[in-house]
Amino acid sequence: MTDKYESPLSTRYASAYMLNLFSSDTRYKTWRKLWVALARAEMKLGLPITQQQVDELEAHLDDIDYDVVAKREKEVRHDVMAHVYAYGLKAPSAAGIIHLGATSCYVTDNADLVIYRDGLRYLRHELLSVIANLADFAMKYRAMPTLGYTHYQPAQLVTVGKRASLWMQDLISDVKELDFAIENIKFLGCRGTTGTEASFLDLFEGSEEKIDEMNRMIAGEFEFDEIFDVCGQTYPRKLDSRILNALSSIAQSCYRMANDIRLLQHDRQVEEPFEKNQIGSSAMAYKRNPMRSERICSLSRYLMADAMNAPMTASVQWLERTLDDSANRRISLPEGFLCADAILRLAMNITDGLNVNAKIIERTVREYLPFIATENLMMEAVKCGGDRQQLHEIIRKCSMEATARMKEGESCDLLERLAKEKEFGLSIAEMEKLLEPTLYIGRCPDQVERLVEKVRPLIAEAAPEKAEINL
Repeated sequence: MTDKYESPLSTRYASAYMLNLFSSDTRYKTWRKLWVALARAEMKLGLPITQQQVDELEAHLDDIDYDVVAKREKEVRHDVMAHVYAYGLKAPSAAGIIHLGATSCYVTDNADLVIYRDGLRYLRHELLSVIANLADFAMKYRAMPTLGYTHYQPAQLVTVGKRASLWMQDLISDVKELDFAIENIKFLGCRGTTGTEASFLDLFEGSEEKIDEMNRMIAGEFEFDEIFDVCGQTYPRKLDSRILNALSSIAQSCYRMANDIRLLQHDRQVEEPFEKNQIGSSAMAYKRNPMRSERICSLSRYLMADAMNAPMTASVQWLERTLDDSANRRISLPEGFLCADAILRLAMNITDGLNVNAKIIERTVREYLPFIATENLMMEAVKCGGDRQQLHEIIRKCSMEATARMKEGESCDLLERLAKEKEFGLSIAEMEKLLEPTLYIGRCPDQVERLVEKVRPLIAEAAPEKAEINL
């Protein structure tokens, strides 16, 4: 317990990996790595920096004295310069060349780009795990008939696996969006206060080739192949929009899946995992609430709303830069990543342990099958000499009467009613031959198989993983 506010994403929901990635320690150590990379590149390109200075900087990448940083920042009101000062105390021989030619966004923006890229890669791994779970589930139940719904009203039959394939298809599209976002993250490099690289023209005595090589060398150390062609002081904030849009897309897909599971659990057809000692309600001990799915929906709403921060920020960046992006980005981007991570961890957990109540599904199918089979029954009656239009009216009338009876709590007696109609011309026994559920699932098994086969190369990248959720 603590007497200070802590984000629930940190204390309850996100993974250890994501919490570490977005920690202050990772951020500030990345700043130091960027300062080392800058010094090394400048040394190799002929500036008066020694190998000893670079080595001393490298030797102190991890031992950040945060007390010194905090004291210095309180004095100078500048976080980057406070860290430059603290770093210089640890590496005194290099204190004078730290941050040479750079502006604050060299470390702040490039560090963010490294962290965001690594975060997106991790989310991609989690997303593939969810898809792999759904692929197994869809294949297992690809031919199990279940009642389909449109407008949440009984419709034609589908299969349990086919329904899962709809969720899977949405998530596959999210992988493509993530891949696009990852592939288009470029490095900012070291470009100066307004992106003109004027300070480096001075340092390298007008050599543009050395400036380009310096940026390539630094980008290479952080495994970036491309650098933004032009920039102001910061990297283009449009990138943040693209990233949060991709995370929002994941939230949309997971919300849809979790909401479907909530509906199905209400009907007792499919249920999310429920642990042996889990309590569903503090008052109603018998309850089995879909709390994981509900949590996905709750977090997804937050993430979809959070994604609006980035376009609002990107749209108001004045000229070469304005600082009204900073405080917003410190919250919206990390929280967006932590939230997406939490959602996917829950989705991994749910899809790994979905429980299908086959008997309830079969009973529901049987209850509505006479209505679903009416078109086939009508065609069979036509073959026996009936008039199609007359038969249609008989089915309509008998269906309304059977439905009214069911609304009074009685069982469906549609077949009995039809059998009593002389003009219909079919006995109950003859009609029951047409009540085989697999006759009404269309191409569901084949559709599932084709989608899973198509996605096999993608999910082959996903290592089997079980997501343990804390609460």
